[in-house]
Amino acid sequence: MKRRSLFVAAVLATSATLLLTACGGGDDKSSDNDKIAGADQGAGSPRKTAEAPKGSSSEESDGVNLSLPSDVKLVFDWDKPKKANEAAAMDGAANLFRTIYHGVDKRTAKDPAVTAYATSSGMKYAKTQIEAWIEGGWTATGTLRHYDASARSSENGTSVEVAFCADASQFYGKEVKTGKVLTTEPSVEDFDHYKITMVKHPTAEGLWQASKVFVATKARKCQ
Repeated sequence: MKRRSLFVAAVLATSATLLLTACGGGDDKSSDNDKIAGADQGAGSPRKTAEAPKGSSSEESDGVNLSLPSDVKLVFDWDKPKKANEAAAMDGAANLFRTIYHGVDKRTAKDPAVTAYATSSGMKYAKTQIEAWIEGGWTATGTLRHYDASARSSENGTSVEVAFCADASQFYGKEVKTGKVLTTEPSVEDFDHYKITMVKHPTAEGLWQASKVFVATKARKCQ
């Protein structure tokens, strides 16, 4: 079963109020149809996953449990920026993905990590992802690699845009009931480009939360 088919199935399993716009094309030019505004449009897919950024624990962060099964590897292959706020925002973006796959493993979108690392439409994105996997009867297995990251602070310093590529060619869905791994041949469908708006937590010092998530699928520039 192709991962694109799984992606569509996951979309259909989510609320009818969500709108999916799939990406296509063979160039890197973007348009409104080349983005999935994660919380406002997209839904989960059992084709994605990723190890901790350098110097960071993948088991627990800020006292929140982010443990993952031994067969799920979230790899963040990037160096942190020199600016402290941008480095913290990148850590927060990585924790958003740990949160999602921790929730997939625990089969709940109500885990405390969701409210710790996401807010506003970013929280809706995380919950939509988790719920789609659960409703599809899938869990995750394999490795999702994130790389080519950049961070850009807003002029007032209250938000940071974190952008990066993701390679899911070694990451698969696995049926919870049967344990069957839904493998596929590598293709451009395995590559996505993310832009995540991170904002400071209102009370927790040094904690940044994902407030908006945009995804360009079939991202050839990430191949």
